Amino acid sequence: MKKSVLYIFNFCVLLLALQSCVVLSPKKYKGLLAQRDSLTQRISTLEEQLTLLQTDTARIHREMAELTEKYNVLNNNFSASSSRVSQLSGDLQKREARLQEVEETLRKRDEATNALRNKLQQALLGFQNSGLTVDIRNGKVYVSLADKLLFPSGSIVINENGKAALKQFAEVLNKEPDINIAVEGHTDNKKVNNLGQIKDNWDLSVLRATSVTRYLTEVEKVDPQRLTATGKSQYQPIDPGTTPEALAKNRRIEIVLSPKLDELYNLISTK
Repeated sequence: MKKSVLYIFNFCVLLLALQSCVVLSPKKYKGLLAQRDSLTQRISTLEEQLTLLQTDTARIHREMAELTEKYNVLNNNFSASSSRVSQLSGDLQKREARLQEVEETLRKRDEATNALRNKLQQALLGFQNSGLTVDIRNGKVYVSLADKLLFPSGSIVINENGKAALKQFAEVLNKEPDINIAVEGHTDNKKVNNLGQIKDNWDLSVLRATSVTRYLTEVEKVDPQRLTATGKSQYQPIDPGTTPEALAKNRRIEIVLSPKLDELYNLISTK
């Protein structure tokens, strides 16, 4: 490019000389040569600048391509993250809704349990000085009846006072069909002697629980599908002491009442 410009410049100088038919003086000729050299220098400078610009342009194109690629990657990651956040947010809302349902069901259960305890305490008020207590543990109502309230010593036959207490108890149960009933027999740790068919504390606890269950179902007409009878023998004492008072506390029938929790189980098992 530089040589072409010089050729053109020299040609112009020659053309001007021919057109004017004037012979250039040495001074003018040197001036023209100086102009030519200046123009050559400028052209060289412009060519260097052009090379730099071309290099910078190529570099900028590469950087733009790299940035564009990074942007696309980040944008794709952002889209994926945004989708995941939306999914997690939806899952969280569902879980919070289920949690509220479970909490509401448990609240209703606790309300029903407290109401049942109050009804039983009122119905069995006359027996509470004879070794009967009603309390709530782990969301269940426990009605504890001392053995002396229900049975003669070493017997599995319910006495009249025990029948009266169970009658009052059954009147409440028959009005609460959504309550499950577990009858548990408990003894002290003293060995059973000379009781005929009763061989040990296991027998005594089971047979007493069965006697109470049979009375509630056969005499007081409590639905037998709601009841279970179990014997715990001496292995769940209330009082670990060895005094007569401690042993008396451990000889008892506990009737455990728990609301049916089908609704709660369905909520928990729902995915």
